[in-house]
Amino acid sequence: MALDGLGKSLRNVLDRINGSSAIDENLIKDICKELQRALLQADVNVQLVLRLTNTVRDRALNEKPDAGKSSKQHVTRIIYEELVNLLKNGEPVALKPQTILLVGLYGQGKTTTAGKLANFFIKKGFSVGLIGADVYRPAAYDQLKQLGDKVGAEVYGEPGQKDAVKIVKDGLEKLADKKIKIIDSSGRHALEDDLIKEISDIAEAAKPQERILVLDSQVGQQAGPQADAFNKAVGVTGVILTKMDGTAKGGGALSAVATTDARIVFLGVGEHIRDLESFDADRFISRLLGMGDLAGLVEIAKEEMDGSDDIEELARKMTSGKFTLNDMYMQMKAVKKMGALRKIVNMLPGMSKMEDKIDFDASQAKLDKYKVIMDSMTNQEKEEPSLIKGKRIERIALGAGVESSEVRELLRQYNNSRKMMSSVSKDRKMRKRMQKQFGNMDPDAIKELQNAEGEE
Repeated sequence: MALDGLGKSLRNVLDRINGSSAIDENLIKDICKELQRALLQADVNVQLVLRLTNTVRDRALNEKPDAGKSSKQHVTRIIYEELVNLLKNGEPVALKPQTILLVGLYGQGKTTTAGKLANFFIKKGFSVGLIGADVYRPAAYDQLKQLGDKVGAEVYGEPGQKDAVKIVKDGLEKLADKKIKIIDSSGRHALEDDLIKEISDIAEAAKPQERILVLDSQVGQQAGPQADAFNKAVGVTGVILTKMDGTAKGGGALSAVATTDARIVFLGVGEHIRDLESFDADRFISRLLGMGDLAGLVEIAKEEMDGSDDIEELARKMTSGKFTLNDMYMQMKAVKKMGALRKIVNMLPGMSKMEDKIDFDASQAKLDKYKVIMDSMTNQEKEEPSLIKGKRIERIALGAGVESSEVRELLRQYNNSRKMMSSVSKDRKMRKRMQKQFGNMDPDAIKELQNAEGEE
């Protein structure tokens, strides 16, 4: 995930809290120093870091834990809350018909982001049109067309036309039937007068509901002044930070933008078209601290699986203790569709600590092999795995082109998963919380899960 280094450092701080015999002033002082070191290494502004750690120290020393909470849980909660406060939360981009204008300097990733944004809305069920209004970069239209074709968005442009406002007007007319219209505008090397005028003229013609600034997170703390300058010049309504997966300065960019009037709406977290995440400070910090993001995981699953009912049915089975090989097969299909295994692992509570110990390529290959093995089973065998013995194992192995030992390995993995699901189904509190996470998508569910982890 974004900010791997910062995440590991912050998780080390929490491990120190949980491993301590008592919470006292010396420990609080030490963990504040570790917090400072971790945040400064992530390029977060010194003054912001000092303000955060002073608040953590004062709250940890002066606030009493809530009833039923230990001092360790209380301090962990304070760190979590203050990190969320550091990043702030703005309103997400509305899921309704609208026009979105993307602005920014050269090389920030506007065109790629336009394609990712189109994919985001298409996955939500909207028809999308892309307008190529970058009249200075020769390859801009071709790149946008390629991205649009890839995700299923209609693309409008007038290669050779130098009047960006005319392109936008014509494009809006041509794409009038599209629910979402995204305008990819020109960039400059700096926020110059002619860029401000061009953006203002386009905005006047298009009347966009969102004017989103696209910023490369590698600029670190400079993201703040840039966001502020664009906001004052053309009235930015939101910011998308790109390349968050490949820089140590992402923390600086995030925190710097959070201090301005512009809200962060998305993060670009990879090269693939689906690597665009809605920004939510609570969920982002939860993942950073190793607490997972089950709500985010379910969102991805609902978009990528054949129907939203499938994932909820699987969740019900997982929490009821009734778990068959068909359910395991369904899980594997979901994982395959949802993308990189590493990304999914980071969304599971507690699993981020295991990240360095997992060979993700080998794990993905094993999942693929398990799927082939299950394709060689009858539906009855998948519903009643206890039937799979002796000659059935040999037949399945032959059909899948694997050794019998690999079929037995799959069955052992299934039995381990089934036992884990069974233990969850017997734990009433955990079952209730998981069902709430998967079924209702209650916004408070992630916080309930974090509380549950603290109560174990």
